[in-house]
Amino acid sequence: MKDTKERLSLLWIFYNFNAAYIDITTLYYSVFINHKPAVHYTQVFLLGAGVLLEISIAMVLLSRILRYRANRWSNIIVGILLTVVQLATLFVNKPTLAYAFFSIIMIAATAVIVWYAWRWPDTEVPA
Repeated sequence: MKDTKERLSLLWIFYNFNAAYIDITTLYYSVFINHKPAVHYTQVFLLGAGVLLEISIAMVLLSRILRYRANRWSNIIVGILLTVVQLATLFVNKPTLAYAFFSIIMIAATAVIVWYAWRWPDTEVPA
C-alpha cells in the first residue's frame, strides 16, 4: 500500500465494518437478550444515525477521489468528529462489553486516519 489515498480509503472500510457490526450487536442485545432497548428508536434517531454512518461511508470514496488539500482536511476533520462521537456514546449509557470493544477499535481506526492525514506530505503536482 504505497498510496496514502488507498490507505485512508481502506481504513474507512475497516471503520465501516466495525460500525455495522457494533450496530448489529447492539440491536440484537437490546431486542433479543436485554428486552429493554436503552435507546428509543424513532425515525429521527434512525435518520441521524444514518447520516452519521453515511459520512464515514462517503469517506471511502472521497479518500480516493479528492485532491490532496481537500482530502487531507476532510480526513482530519471527519476523523476527529467521529472519534469524539464514538467516545461520547460510551458515556450515554453503560455500554455492553461488545460495544466497548468495538468502540475502542473504531476510535483507534479514526485516530490512525487522523494521524495518517496529518502526516501526509504534499506530493501532488499542481495543475
